Amino acid sequence: MGTAIAMAALAVALGALLLWLIIWYFHEQRRRGSQDSQLPPVPEVPGLPVIGNALQLRERKPHSIFVKWVKTYGPIFSIRVGSKSIVVLNNQDVAKEAMVTRFSSISTKRLSKALSSVTFDQCMVAMCDYGDFHRTMKRHIIKNVLGPNAQKRHRVHRDTLIDNLVKDLHTHVKNNGLQPVNFRNIYSSELFRLAMKEAIGRDVEYINVEELGRLSRPEIYKILIIDPIEVGLECADWRDFFPLLKWVPQRNFGRKIEKMEFRRLAVMKALIKEQSKQAASGEEMNCYLKYLLTEGETLTEKQIASLLWEVVIESSDTTMVTAEWALFELAKSPKLQESLYEEIQSICGSDKITEEHLCRLPLLDAVFHETLRTHIPLPIVPLRYVHEDTELGGCYVPAGSEIAINLYGCNMDENRWEKPEEWNPERFLDDKKKYTPSDSYKTMAFGAGKRLCPGALQVTLIVCTTIGRLVQEFEWRLKDGEEEDVDTVGIINQKLHPMHAVIRPRNL
Repeated sequence: MGTAIAMAALAVALGALLLWLIIWYFHEQRRRGSQDSQLPPVPEVPGLPVIGNALQLRERKPHSIFVKWVKTYGPIFSIRVGSKSIVVLNNQDVAKEAMVTRFSSISTKRLSKALSSVTFDQCMVAMCDYGDFHRTMKRHIIKNVLGPNAQKRHRVHRDTLIDNLVKDLHTHVKNNGLQPVNFRNIYSSELFRLAMKEAIGRDVEYINVEELGRLSRPEIYKILIIDPIEVGLECADWRDFFPLLKWVPQRNFGRKIEKMEFRRLAVMKALIKEQSKQAASGEEMNCYLKYLLTEGETLTEKQIASLLWEVVIESSDTTMVTAEWALFELAKSPKLQESLYEEIQSICGSDKITEEHLCRLPLLDAVFHETLRTHIPLPIVPLRYVHEDTELGGCYVPAGSEIAINLYGCNMDENRWEKPEEWNPERFLDDKKKYTPSDSYKTMAFGAGKRLCPGALQVTLIVCTTIGRLVQEFEWRLKDGEEEDVDTVGIINQKLHPMHAVIRPRNL
């Protein structure tokens, strides 16, 4: 009897939920009816209308799907995912309009639960809403880590990174001959060392964390870099697109986020505590933490942890993605690789390439920017919220919509780029084989307007010096079958599988 009553109650509840969804759907349709005719075109919705275009985006590579839709719907269109209306921009002119001209109307963000967690509830400079906090923190990070003067202070760390990388690769050749090398394993480790030195003043081999015990450097790397990225990529919460259903529990999703947050914050607090003790003892510290402890008196412990973590994650991840793709493409293009080597030799001679040489190496610059164009690390800018009615590309965009700026789509625009799918650095050189500095803005890899990425200088210095030195030291070719391995990790452009290359020292 009890079971029958329970089953009946469940049936009633499910029926009520279904009825509510139907009523909600038609209510939304009527509410939007007057606006739809003014919005950009909407791709055809297959399956259940209430789900919208979600099924078409299930492969988690929306930037590629959007490029295909451009041919049918034009460079600006809108999609529906649940109750959200998202306007997608695939044209550089319209993207700049959103980032610069219409910035005041599109300056806030509504992050998913996963991204909000990863970004310490938007306490990162790159992810917080524009306002006093953003301006203040951006000024701090430029002054202490990413600006020209800070780059001069941290130059020794970048030089050490390059020297260690070259040494590790020579050691690989000595011990393994022409066996392919996993470039990512070596490079990501050295980038992490650099990031830790800039953030807290030193590299860390071990750290005692009260909540987690004694952690080794690889364990620290996993907690601070790998786990947050996985949460951001894998923990898609469908409730973000159906706000009225947020009460429905999703326990596995919540547990994974909570575990990542707990472990990351515990490690960051332990690192801050240890370095703070050393600073109090009078030890000299050339790092971001010293500044935040002395100048950022109004910051909470969690905010300091967030700002330091931002330096670590951005120095460790984006730089690695760009360098790996650049070497992958050069290894596929032996003639261009040889041209780059000859350019470096003509400028450097018997000297090792340094940052001072970069301004005299136009082909190296072109390789860097063409790699950003074809393999932009973050293809889609995190969604921006439209908080007042505005217009983009001649289309009406009502308040409450969200904007997805598809930088990958901008860089695949056939009206701007000849054969955009091809990796061709020479497109960035003029008839005299000279690189035009203004070309660096064509890819929009570092954004535009008031949200321009402050890390552009550091990424350029590290990646260009890395590519130049490694081509100067080694001949690169891919292992057999590697050319076809071009798949990426979901919504970011990191190679799904690390590049394996055969390297041969040039002095042999």
